[in-house]
Amino acid sequence: MTPRTQKGVALVLVLWILILVTVASGAYALMARMDQLEANTLLSTTQARLSAEAAINLMAVQLRDADDFTRPIADGRPYYMNLDGSEIEVRVTDERGKLDINTAQEDTLFNLLVNNGLSPSDAELLAAAILDWRDPDDLERVNGAELDAYEGAGLAVGPANRAFMMKAELLQVLGMPYELYRRIEPGITVYSKASIPDLGFAPAEALLAIEGITREEAEEFVAQRNELDHESLTGLALPNGEALVARGRGLTYSIAAKATMPNGIWEQLEVTIRLGGTTDGRPFRVLSWREGFHH
Repeated sequence: MTPRTQKGVALVLVLWILILVTVASGAYALMARMDQLEANTLLSTTQARLSAEAAINLMAVQLRDADDFTRPIADGRPYYMNLDGSEIEVRVTDERGKLDINTAQEDTLFNLLVNNGLSPSDAELLAAAILDWRDPDDLERVNGAELDAYEGAGLAVGPANRAFMMKAELLQVLGMPYELYRRIEPGITVYSKASIPDLGFAPAEALLAIEGITREEAEEFVAQRNELDHESLTGLALPNGEALVARGRGLTYSIAAKATMPNGIWEQLEVTIRLGGTTDGRPFRVLSWREGFHH
C-alpha cells in the first residue's frame, strides 16, 4: 500500500470517527433535553396538583362561613383565584342539588333516563332494575331485574340488594350503558338523601329528573341562576313554575378545582367533602377523590 493510499484510508477513518462522535453527542444532547423537559413537566404537574388541592382546602374553609351573603354560592358557578402563579378555577356544588340514586323514586329515575335519550320502554326497565339493585329483597318487581335476569344475561354477579355505596356502581346495573352513565353522572349522588334535586344548587344534569323540563330549559335555568347573587336568587323559577327556595348551608359538597401553570400544564381534582370536625382535627371529612378527569 502506497503512502498516498494510506493517507486516504486514514482520512476516511477520521471522517467516520467524526461522524460517530457527532451522532453520539447529538443523541446525548437530545436525551439530556428530553430528561430536562420531563423533569420540568413533572415539577409543573406537581405544583399544579398542590395548587388545586390548596384551592379545595381554601374553599372548604369558606364554606364554613355562617354568613349566607359572604359564603360561596354552592351551585356550580366558577370562582377564580391565583396561588403563586397558578390560575385556578373552582366550582363547588351542594350535594342537595343532585339526585340521590338511593332515595329517588321510580318515576323520577324514569324522567332522568328519558331526558337523557333513553326510550320510554328502556327507561322503564332500567329504572326498575335500579330499584331492584338497591332494595333488600330478591323479589323481582315488574320490569325489574334480580339475580335470574343477570344470570340470563351471562353475568356472574347480580344486584347487591343494598344501597349504592358509590355512583359508579350504577354501571353494574343490568341495562346501564356507559355513555348514559357519563351523561347523568354529574347530576347524581349517594350522599344527599334527596329524592328530588334542590333547585338552588342543582346542575343541569340533575334538573333533567324533573318532569316536563328539557335540556335547553335546564341549561338556561342554570345559566340565569349563576348570574345572580345571594339576594336575587329566591324566586327564580323553572318553566313549569317550580320556584327556587333558599335552603341555607348544607353539609356535603363536591368541589372541583383546576389549576393551570404559566406554561399551560394543568391538573384537576374533584373532591366530595362533609363539613364537621374529625378525630384528626380536620374541619371536614373526604368522602370521594378524583384526579385528572374530564366531563
